[in-house]
Amino acid sequence: MAVRKLTTLSFILVFGLFVNMAFAEESLPSWSSLSESQRSVLLPLADEWDTLRPWQRERMLDIARDYPKMSPERQVRVQKRLSNWSRMTPFERENVRRRYQQFQTIPPERKEEMRKKWREYREASPEKRQSLREQHPEIYGTEELD
Repeated sequence: MAVRKLTTLSFILVFGLFVNMAFAEESLPSWSSLSESQRSVLLPLADEWDTLRPWQRERMLDIARDYPKMSPERQVRVQKRLSNWSRMTPFERENVRRRYQQFQTIPPERKEEMRKKWREYREASPEKRQSLREQHPEIYGTEELD
């Protein structure tokens, strides 16, 4: 009797979870139902919008909402990042997420040191960048970074 009640309760909880997830996904707009301004900002993601996970769509909608308040430089950076992201493979995206999570665990002093090195790399001449990549592929990789 207790096993039957436990099984029934488990079924109800699991069923409720699936129903809740389905409603959550339905509440997120499809690409065609986005406003013109949202579609304009999120255009690099147009082909994959309807396949994004709910949390990803919510995040992108937040970006689209805040976009008009951003400086022109920040808007350019957001567009560039969205475009780059849309061209990545799932494997590359997962690597980016993993590296971001690793970065979040680093002490603040080390983060600042890494940011300083990144600024120096970005401001270096193309020849210097190439030299750094050749000398330290473990740090700078082998491809041009942006």
